[in-house]
Amino acid sequence: MTTDDTRTITAEWVEDIAVGGAVLGGGGGGSLAKGIEFGELAVEYGRPTIVSVADLDPTDVVLTVSGVGAPAATESHVDPADYVRAVELLVDRLAADGTTVGALMTNEMGGFATVNGLLQSAVTGLPLVDAACNGRAHPTGPMGSIGLSQDAESVQAAVGGVPGTAARLETVVEAELGTAAALVRHAAEDAGGLVAVARNPVPASYAEANAALDTYDRAEAVGRAVRLADDGRDAADRVADVLGGEVSLVGPVESFALETTGGFDVGEVEIEGRELTFWNEYMTLELDGERLATFPDLITTLDAETGMPVSTAELAEGRSVAVVVAPAANLSLGAGMADPALFDPVEQAVGKAVKSHVFN
Repeated sequence: MTTDDTRTITAEWVEDIAVGGAVLGGGGGGSLAKGIEFGELAVEYGRPTIVSVADLDPTDVVLTVSGVGAPAATESHVDPADYVRAVELLVDRLAADGTTVGALMTNEMGGFATVNGLLQSAVTGLPLVDAACNGRAHPTGPMGSIGLSQDAESVQAAVGGVPGTAARLETVVEAELGTAAALVRHAAEDAGGLVAVARNPVPASYAEANAALDTYDRAEAVGRAVRLADDGRDAADRVADVLGGEVSLVGPVESFALETTGGFDVGEVEIEGRELTFWNEYMTLELDGERLATFPDLITTLDAETGMPVSTAELAEGRSVAVVVAPAANLSLGAGMADPALFDPVEQAVGKAVKSHVFN
């Protein structure tokens, strides 16, 4: 394996990719504040390494790192060390079968998700590949499984919950992918709403063919656009320009409803007469019943004054936001976005047609 040591990981770079990742999260992808803290901790701890997946040996094993749960959960507790522990559990489990892990890959883009992997890299010495299972955030584990069949065997480690309480858990799950993902989601509920996860070891050649590549450069460009903006509207315009999208509307949240159920945040919001539905991430945008955007199109919200990204869990009636929309064709997406069957749960969750708008 050859490594790319030319990338300088600084606190400013961490903040840019976290902010840009939060925009690309499309309402989900974890807490931006915790993401910046997590990334800065990684830089302070040691030297996380980022490499191109093409620089790995094709047979090197790549693990996905993720956080699974509902962003609005109020009882969740996951420490930075838990993300490292999840990797250690899975590395040890694979070593028992003679498999050596060669690298890590983050699951998606998001305020936390984009920096997820930096601390694990700094602690374990495993490089983080410049790729993600998906170049935006998504609600379900199978969507971030880079095209692996739902009946493929999966091994996943999950860690979370307040230490010393009944909610604390460390578990390794081995089952068909769909079952394993559901079990980890249930574990997140049992742990208070969130768990740190390591999962789905695949050869580097498979990751290169099925993941979203060069995701950090895109996140950095979006984050830089926000940082250099004069105000909220300027940030929205700059983000739309970087993503080849548009500012769909700017205005106050007129109504907002969120329910945390089954380990997900689900609800709807109305802004300037437009209706947005979300299932962790924004799924649909409509005006008078006319569909304007549908996941995996990026529908994302920025604070109208500061330009900082606003997740679905952070919305509130009266808060003024800008809604930026970018077509899926302009995003770097993983293979999980190409499977129509994975969109059935979206339709069930938000009560809207989705597949007919995506696969036509």
